[in-house]
Amino acid sequence: MHKRLTATLSAGVLALGLHAGTSLAQQAPAQSGAAASQHTYSDAQLKKFVAASQKVAMISQEYGPKLQSSTDEASRNKIFEEADKKMVGAVHAEGMTVDQFNGINQSVQQDPKLVQRLERIATQ
Repeated sequence: MHKRLTATLSAGVLALGLHAGTSLAQQAPAQSGAAASQHTYSDAQLKKFVAASQKVAMISQEYGPKLQSSTDEASRNKIFEEADKKMVGAVHAEGMTVDQFNGINQSVQQDPKLVQRLERIATQ
């Protein structure tokens, strides 16, 4: 059994070259210095996250129209499961676990400085 990816919002942002990084940072709740710096990630981990996020976003873009055009719950579930399996595979292919990916993804949504680091890494 595999774990599902919990969110693809930041993955979509990364796939678009982080153009929305500023708006994501502005929408993130204000964090105290200690809370925002709770997790520290190496550049190598963040590079893996960027690569995995870009793949996850591409898969999401591929399956989004299929989900929208599906007419019944059973077919939607089948499409969702197929997309989720591919996303998990993409994360694993980058040398990450789903928990690692989801952890960084959560941190990105809460830490504007981490968004800035990811922007730098993604544009290198």
